[in-house]
Amino acid sequence: MKAYKEMTREELQREHEKLEQKFQEIKAVGLKLDMSRGKPSKEQLNLTNGMLDVLNSDSDMNSESGIDCRNYGIMDGIPEARRLFAEMSEVPEENILVYGNSSLNVMFDTIARAVYMGICGHTPWGKLDKVKFLCPVPGYDRHFGITEFFGIEMIPVPLLATGPDMDLVEQLVSEDTSVKGIWCVPKYSNPTGISYSDETVRRFAQLKPAAPDFRIFWDNAYTIHHLYDNDQDEILPIFSECQKAGNEDLVYQFISTSKVSFPGSGIAVMAASEANLADARKAMSYQTIGHDKLNQVRHVRFFKDMDGVREHMKKHAAILRPKFETVLSVLETELGGLEIGSWVKPKGGYFISFDALDGCAKKIVAKTKDAGVVMTGAGATFPYGKDPKDSNIRIAPSFPTLEELEQAARIFVLSVKLVSLEKLLEQ
Repeated sequence: MKAYKEMTREELQREHEKLEQKFQEIKAVGLKLDMSRGKPSKEQLNLTNGMLDVLNSDSDMNSESGIDCRNYGIMDGIPEARRLFAEMSEVPEENILVYGNSSLNVMFDTIARAVYMGICGHTPWGKLDKVKFLCPVPGYDRHFGITEFFGIEMIPVPLLATGPDMDLVEQLVSEDTSVKGIWCVPKYSNPTGISYSDETVRRFAQLKPAAPDFRIFWDNAYTIHHLYDNDQDEILPIFSECQKAGNEDLVYQFISTSKVSFPGSGIAVMAASEANLADARKAMSYQTIGHDKLNQVRHVRFFKDMDGVREHMKKHAAILRPKFETVLSVLETELGGLEIGSWVKPKGGYFISFDALDGCAKKIVAKTKDAGVVMTGAGATFPYGKDPKDSNIRIAPSFPTLEELEQAARIFVLSVKLVSLEKLLEQ
């Protein structure tokens, strides 16, 4: 089929009438499908059920260091958990701080500390006239939500195939003392699925911020979430690159098992320099007398080591891979050559990013919902929910069954076609 832009007005109208009839037939079925968030499916959650059997009333509840994990204490986390997450994060064990169940909560706390007590002795952000954060776009809506909650001004930075536009990042960071941080999802980025190039990571590590309390918020949420065993993205470890550049205080690195074990019942970690960790401990000593060490024991005894984690993630990939390939196949079969949308084929992560014709994203999402498929709101991948082109849509294939997913994908492409035709007919 030729590109829509090459069709005559009469051809566009005939195509629209045909597809609108098909849309009304699907709408009449009354489907209720959800592709709104990157939630693991029930099949994925079942992979970790064995963790529930790791501990019982007869189990040894002591850590390898002999500490009774049923009691208070060990603020930094038990040694075996720190060791496991050090390998996962590619940092030394002494640079690991084990928290509770959610990396999002750790990031929120880290921003809150900066606002109320400052970073490493610098003026609290809450006492400054202006605080700005760089936000690669399209990006993760919950990152943007945290900074918006604290009244921090968000500055969009284009996300390229190699990572954020580093020319712009370097300029903004070096010239403006009110720029205090940047959000990063460096591997299988949310939502585009791209991974940062070696050059991008090195340039991050070599930043020369005007603000001494500038920090990179390096959310390595998908570092082990590959879709393929033999075709995987690898990125340079940011912490060691910062050390090489004499900039080890520059980065906070976050990771969790939220989509590895049980979301909401996993383990979250911050990796950082000793100065940054000491700063975090000051507040933590008032927040808690220790996080859930029994959960740390469960995780370590279930996974045992990084080889165990990798084998577990292969099982996740076996479930997710057909889902991603189903969506990508429908996109290619139904939209390929029409020139009304573009997308990236990710090698990992949880999302597929779709770019429609400018001005169409909100209408496509609304039309898809009208046919019974709920998607992430258009604009969510930009600060303040405002996509200046109204073109980006995040597709989350993980939660529905394969059958549901194929239905949802076909409804989505049908909505893309109809909205695109309407836009072209208006012109």
